[in-house]
Amino acid sequence: MRFYRPLGQISALTFDLDDTLYDNRQVILRTEQEALAFVQNYHPSLKTLQNRDFQRMRQALRETEPEIYHDVTEWRRRAVEQTMLHAGLSAQDAALGAEASMAHFAKWRSRIDVPQETHDTLAMLAKKWPLVAITNGNAQPELFGLGDYFEFVLRAGPHGRSKPFNDMYHLAAEKLALPLGEILHVGDDLTTDVAGAIRCGMQACWIKPENADLMQTPDSRLLPHVEISRLASLTTLI
Repeated sequence: MRFYRPLGQISALTFDLDDTLYDNRQVILRTEQEALAFVQNYHPSLKTLQNRDFQRMRQALRETEPEIYHDVTEWRRRAVEQTMLHAGLSAQDAALGAEASMAHFAKWRSRIDVPQETHDTLAMLAKKWPLVAITNGNAQPELFGLGDYFEFVLRAGPHGRSKPFNDMYHLAAEKLALPLGEILHVGDDLTTDVAGAIRCGMQACWIKPENADLMQTPDSRLLPHVEISRLASLTTLI
């Protein structure tokens, strides 16, 4: 544990999910493969669809609706729907196909192998402080065994703009009825988690990726209050 700024009073902790509480890389790769296969097999006209085609559709949507990226689930659903429409499906069939695709995506997205250390650490922390999850992604912690540790979960889109915008940070403080400065946010991303939290008045803990160096990391903007390399290090704050 390395300190860069003095820690003040801590009355609650907020957590990023992906790559903070578990390794998300293989989960996403596998989910993307399964999601593409589902769409390809949904209708004969989609059989030759490739990931690059789907990514072009996502980009086209963002160009026409720049704010859509804040809600990654709706962005994906709309991209699947548009892809199906372009393939010749009716509006009704495309809407139904997009919903079915998202259900399939959610099933694979939630097949996350959470380390026992994460369970143990969150259980210990939750005995002292209220815990909250704040995510830009579409992981649903209640589907992979982490839901019971959190007072509530905030997701970009339904609960405001994505981090580093301050919408979800402010909403967390409001729902907790705590000053921003008494909340410690924990995350692996120096822009969305560290800089976002500090700029809105929270304290920030950076859980650094393996072999990362704060002084050598290109997206380093603001020093966190504390840096850790293992989630379990947070228990020393109790």
